[in-house]
This record gives sequence, C-alpha cells and structure tokens, in this order.
Amino acid sequence: MRKITIAIDGYSSCGKSTMAKDLAREIGYVYVDTGAMYRAVTLYAMRNGMFGDDGTIDAERLKARMDDIVVSFRFNEAAGRPDTYLNGELVENDIRTIAVSDKVSPVAALPFVREALVRQQQAMGKDKGVVMDGRDIGTTVFPDAELKVFVTASAEVRAKRRYDELKAKGMEADYDEILRNVKERDYIDSHREVSPLRKAADAVELDNSQMTIAGQKAWLMEQYRRAAGD
Repeated sequence: MRKITIAIDGYSSCGKSTMAKDLAREIGYVYVDTGAMYRAVTLYAMRNGMFGDDGTIDAERLKARMDDIVVSFRFNEAAGRPDTYLNGELVENDIRTIAVSDKVSPVAALPFVREALVRQQQAMGKDKGVVMDGRDIGTTVFPDAELKVFVTASAEVRAKRRYDELKAKGMEADYDEILRNVKERDYIDSHREVSPLRKAADAVELDNSQMTIAGQKAWLMEQYRRAAGD
C-alpha cells in the first residue's frame, strides 16, 4: 500500500489520541499528538508566570520566548506510546492536569503559537507515513491529507472519559469541573480567529459516543485501507 498522511481532528477528550496511537502502531506509522504540543507551551507559560490572576496570558512575553520552547516526543517502550518532552524534560503527566486543560485553549488560539507549531508539525509529516491528531490537521496543517477523520461525541461522554482517565492515573478529578472545561474548550476552539476547529469538507465523521475501542479500531482500519489503496 502507498504511504499516506492521516489527519484526525475533533473535540477534546473524544478519543482522538487513543485512536491515532493505536492505528500508527498497527500500520507502522509515526504518531504525533499536536494537542500535547499546545499543552506543553501552556505548561511553559504557567511555569514562567505568564498568566495573570484573572487567567489572561501575557502574549507578548510568550511570543518573545517561543524560540526557547522545544517540544519533542520519545517512544515509551513500557507504555507503548510516545511521551511528551518540554526542553528535554519529561512532562507527559504534567500537561494532562485540569490546570493545564483550563488554560490551553486561549494559548492555542494565539496566532504566533499556532504558526510556530504548525511549522513543526508540517516538518514532522513531510515524508508522509504519519498519523497526526489535533484540531486543525485536516484543514490547516495537512489540507491535502489522503485520509481525514473528524471525531465527535457528546460533552457528557467526553467528560466521563476524561474523569476516568485521570482517576486511572491516580490524579485528582472532579466530573462537574471537567464537564465545564470540556464545554468551554469546545466554544473557544470552534470560535477562535485562527484555524478554528471545524470538519474539513472531505473528512469522514465518526460519532463514537456509544462505540467501543475495538469498534473504533476496526472502523478506522477500514478507512485507512480504503484511502491507502488496499
């Protein structure tokens, strides 16, 4: 089969990353979690005091430091997935907290942040053979991707998944707070000025509210084989 680019977009906590990781591992492609890249930039801003008491970001300070922010991925053999590193430091768990979730959408909406990370993402996928998930992969990063998938699920289902994920990692979690965060991120992601979250015209849509992981994997593999010409 020919080597292609696979773009998986959709709302927060709808299982994009799980689907993308599993598919990439099964077909031998490189997996890139673009959401983790925006979370890492957000963590950097938090650690460097770039948020005011009212939650607003000092965009000018962040813009001046963007060249100092290096996000990379290294495969974790034990976990069977890539881990996120910020300037060489493992931050996989740090970027998944609700504190980061609360602030990532405003950071991701900043044009200079998106421009910098989109360039990195396009460089990662220039040779194809990549599965990339995020909010604007099929519309902005790889508009010519051979396979585009748009994933959605109800806000309540997504909040429950996020809650279960955090609890499984032994982290504190509050369902109502997570649901509020999910709805807030949906609005910000869909209404931002630069690269808003939307379904590409040629994307196939998957509502996985009631699907099992096994069902999702089978569905996605079928889409891949069709796009790659099996």
